[in-house]
Amino acid sequence: MVSLRPLAALPVVGVVADGRTYRRLLYLLIAVPLWVVYSGFVTFALAFGLVFSVVLVGVGVLIGAVVASRIAAGLERWLANSLLGTDLVAPDDLQAPATDGSAGAVATVGAYLSAPSTWRGLGFVSLKFWVTVLALAPLAVLARSLALVGAPVRYPYAPQFGEVNGEPAVWAIDTAPEAALATGVGVVGLLVGLHLTNLIAGGARLMAVALLGESDESDGGDDGDRVTVERDGDREVADDPDGSDDRGADSDGEPDADGFQFDADPADPDPDPDDRG
Repeated sequence: MVSLRPLAALPVVGVVADGRTYRRLLYLLIAVPLWVVYSGFVTFALAFGLVFSVVLVGVGVLIGAVVASRIAAGLERWLANSLLGTDLVAPDDLQAPATDGSAGAVATVGAYLSAPSTWRGLGFVSLKFWVTVLALAPLAVLARSLALVGAPVRYPYAPQFGEVNGEPAVWAIDTAPEAALATGVGVVGLLVGLHLTNLIAGGARLMAVALLGESDESDGGDDGDRVTVERDGDREVADDPDGSDDRGADSDGEPDADGFQFDADPADPDPDPDDRG
C-alpha cells in the first residue's frame, strides 16, 4: 500500500500547507495593533506618573500600570494558547486574601506587586515590542510577494522596491515573460515570508512559555524515587515509588537477567542430601 506523504511534512514548500503557519501569521498581524495600544498606555502611565510623582498621585498611576499589566499578560496567554499551540494556565501565586477580597486595598496591591507572575507578565509585554518590530519584516515580504504573484493578471505593472540613492527602485513589468518571472520571484518571496513568520512566532512562543506559564512542580519527587543499579559497567535506572528494595522478591530459584540462578536459602547451598551422592 502506497502512503502519500503529508504536504505539510515536505521540506521548504510544506510550510504553505501547514495550518500552524497561518495561525502564527495571524498572531503576528494581531501583535501590531496590540503594541500600539500597549505603547500608548505605557507612554501615558510613565509620563503622567513621573510628572505627578512628587504629589504621590503619579506613584499610584505607576503602581496601577504595573498591576494592569496582568490583564495584558492574560490576553497574551490566551493568544498564545489559541494561535501558538501552547497550553498555559494562569499563575496561582497570589496570596489568598488578595484573591477572595478579604484583604484591604493596600494589602491587595502589595500582593500583586510581590507576585512573580506580575513582573514576568510585565517583562513579556515589554519584550513584545521586539516581536512586533521583527514581525514587520515577514509581513512586508508577504505583501510585496503577493503583488508579484498576481503580475500576470496585472501587467503592465511597475512595482516599487524602495529607493536607491534617492531614486525609486522600480521594476517595469510590460511583457508576459516578465510577468512569469515576477510570479516566480513572488512565490519564492512567499516561502521566505512564511518561514520568517514561523521563526519569529516560534520565538514568541518560547517567550510565552518562559514568562506567562506556570511551572509544574508535581513531578519534583521523581528523581528522589529513582534507584540506580550498576552491573558490569552498565547502568540501569528503575522507578521505586515505595522507596523499598524489591531485589529479593524474585530470589526463589528463578534465573536472573544474566542467567545466574540463586538458591532459596543461601545458608544451605545443597538442601537435598540425596543429590550429594
